[in-house]
Amino acid sequence: MTNTTITKQEIRFKLKSSSEYGQASFASIVSLLLAVVFLLNSYSPAEGSFKPAVLAVSIVYFFFTLLQFATWYLIRKNLVEGGEIKRSTRAIGYVLMLSLLSANVFVAATAFQLVKRKKNAFYTLAAYAFITTLLVFAVSALNVFKPYVADNFIIGMLLLIAAAVIQLASLLLVAKYGDRDVLPRWMGIIALLLILTAVSGNLFALGLGLLLFSKLRDKDYTSGSKLGEVVEKLSRSSTSMLGLMFILFLLTISITSYLTFDYGLAIENNYSSILQPPSLVQPLGTDNFGRDLFSRIVFGARISLIVGLLSTLIPVVIGGALGAISGYYGRQTDNIIMRALDILYAIPGFLLAIAIIAAFGASTVNLIIALSVGAIPTYARTMRANVLLVSTLEYVQAARAFGSSDRTILFKHIVPNSLAPMIVKSTLTIGTAVISTSSLSYLGLGVEPHIPEWGNILKLGSAYLETHAFTAIYPGLAIIALVLSFNFLGDGLRDALDPKLD
Repeated sequence: MTNTTITKQEIRFKLKSSSEYGQASFASIVSLLLAVVFLLNSYSPAEGSFKPAVLAVSIVYFFFTLLQFATWYLIRKNLVEGGEIKRSTRAIGYVLMLSLLSANVFVAATAFQLVKRKKNAFYTLAAYAFITTLLVFAVSALNVFKPYVADNFIIGMLLLIAAAVIQLASLLLVAKYGDRDVLPRWMGIIALLLILTAVSGNLFALGLGLLLFSKLRDKDYTSGSKLGEVVEKLSRSSTSMLGLMFILFLLTISITSYLTFDYGLAIENNYSSILQPPSLVQPLGTDNFGRDLFSRIVFGARISLIVGLLSTLIPVVIGGALGAISGYYGRQTDNIIMRALDILYAIPGFLLAIAIIAAFGASTVNLIIALSVGAIPTYARTMRANVLLVSTLEYVQAARAFGSSDRTILFKHIVPNSLAPMIVKSTLTIGTAVISTSSLSYLGLGVEPHIPEWGNILKLGSAYLETHAFTAIYPGLAIIALVLSFNFLGDGLRDALDPKLD
């Protein structure tokens, strides 16, 4: 009985310690759900027939899902029987890479991790940078089926192709040279090109370029530096990297849409195509004014990201500064700042945002201010608690003994070592800011109604839930996906920055 229990524990440990097994299981389940969704959407009850294009996509998804499940089974079998994944099983990853052609990024990400036995942060960042650019290219390419494209569409697509080629070359080179202690000096050219491609918003490429420069300049990246440890831990979390990939996908397509998408399709009324179902011309259908939902959701990502990031950054800066001053100086200063913030904290943030917008009017700027003001006390409390803890450490006492000024001690020694919890909290609360933005817009108190924003799109679509549910489902799914992505990223950062997990 004891031997059986030990064997089960060993099996559980082997499976849990394998990143490939965990990512394969996650990709299998998500890919199956997507395949089922495509299959259900391929049938039109009104016409009593299947849509050929959507049905073909569902069949492709089912094919790669079955192959992914088979790979998942083989990985489990290899780990249980031999303790490591066989080379023949890893070779299946090259076939799974073809799932990129169907935009199945979950299976594709798993494939890139499977084919590489010894993975590091360089390889992971390179793989996700390449996948993100290809996904943006694929989504932008759907515009070729529209009656007309943006004036700079060809230029934008060529730039995306150039970025994808550079990132693919970097992926192959990193896979070959990334494990070496010393990189070839000419890798600096690759690093520079990667940083240039980051102009599109693909911050995976920016991070990889900076890490390559760091290693080329002998910054001792691989020898346990704090940044190196955080990046390595984060890159080993598949859910965090997938969440970050979706965030950067939205950021990249928000920037490249200036070239590849026509803004007129998102704001101009077209009464000849009101409430049209999804098709190649309108991939997500049209709303009650004949506007393309696909273009509106893409342009709406800009507003959601801008408002979400700024309404988090502002209270982080203001609340962090007030909390740091309050925690360091204490006594009367602490009482004045914290009691004032307690008054603000007593007012529910959402109601405070409604009151501010009702007083000053609905606009994007007022929305950012309204959401920022209510979040200041929570960040101030977090920073104050961190400063109180760090202030008691030995190196702070040593700085005081050497005669360092309060300003130097606070902003050079205490604040930098108190930022980790603030970073984690901010990533977790950006999702809340996105939900609040969409909620206020849904109530007519957020972004102006004519601007394509996910809350506005959801509000218009909610009136047609019974007859044309897709007008509300797609913006709702976008909101859910973005919030989950920030939560996944926040969980990964929390684990990466927590010294207790070392």
